[in-house]
Amino acid sequence: MAIPSHTLPHHHAHYPARSEPPGAEHEAPSGVPAASPWRPAPGAPGPSLYRVALSATLHCLLGCGIGEVLGMVIGTALGLSNASTIALAVALAFAFGYALTMRPLVASGMRLRHAARIAFAADTVSIAIMEVVDNAVMLMVPGAMDAPLSSPLFWGSLAAALAIAAVVAYPVNRWLIARGAGHARVHAHHGHH
Repeated sequence: MAIPSHTLPHHHAHYPARSEPPGAEHEAPSGVPAASPWRPAPGAPGPSLYRVALSATLHCLLGCGIGEVLGMVIGTALGLSNASTIALAVALAFAFGYALTMRPLVASGMRLRHAARIAFAADTVSIAIMEVVDNAVMLMVPGAMDAPLSSPLFWGSLAAALAIAAVVAYPVNRWLIARGAGHARVHAHHGHH
């Protein structure tokens, strides 16, 4: 049963009408599998691939950022070597990244082991890219790794490193999601993440 357009709530008015030939809503654009989880149901408005990739990148940035900042702060405060500080920051970035992905899956009733497998498949590439880029930038900025926690050089370098890492990870996340990999695996289990 079709609903007359004048009875739809006003907030749906900004979605453009589809101008596809009949049956086209079931065909995937070139290079994108028809079963990609980011696709909305036929005829239903939904997030674009770009929006889902941005969401995945920001999600990864949050997990990496928490772990990276915590690792850098702990390593700097304890006077650890650069290598030890980076190792701690990377380990914490992976831990927080995976935990942020697993939390809503486990909360929805998924077993911890299954949620961990999904988080590993969804986030490993993105976190690894962010960590390589972030730590490379921190090492390239003269004095950033040796700056005290009170130094604007430390915090400015860390913020810039995380921002650059997110820019580098975004196209990779988009490519993975378009192929049903990366964060698309999480979206297959719940549509609001």
